[in-house]
Amino acid sequence: MYRISAGEKSFEISFSQGNLLIDGNPFDGDFSEISDRQFHLIKNHKSYRIEVMSFDKAGKTFVFRINNQIITTSLKDKMDLLLERLGMDHLTEEAVNDIFAPMPGLILDVQVKVGDEVQKGTPILILEAMKMENVIKAAGDGIVKEVLVEKGNSVEKNQVLVRF
Repeated sequence: MYRISAGEKSFEISFSQGNLLIDGNPFDGDFSEISDRQFHLIKNHKSYRIEVMSFDKAGKTFVFRINNQIITTSLKDKMDLLLERLGMDHLTEEAVNDIFAPMPGLILDVQVKVGDEVQKGTPILILEAMKMENVIKAAGDGIVKEVLVEKGNSVEKNQVLVRF
């Protein structure tokens, strides 16, 4: 399953028994490949010429020209959607200032203290959740301003653990 977003619009694409589903409904148009980056679509008696203009290396952002209109889209795959459901989709954006608990759990170890300088990837703490130990790491460089938990604390999902 994939979720595609373009501006305010968003829809899910999945495949079931070889059929393309859009938001759970069978696709009722005609789609054909012209070349590696060019496609033709007919839907509701309208014709669309689609050209892939560019995409990022991760394959998450695409720029299309559809009938001479430029549209930028973002793509989320199964893993992105799972992280989103678990509340872990914004960790990299928010971690520069704060580290949040991605899920309820128990703090097994805190590996930083106020004033510590950390680089991206530095282990910050260990959170036990669902019988698994999760090493929470720094998403960027920074200096620890405040540690709000200590070993043995129970935490709730999205609780602030460390501030930078």
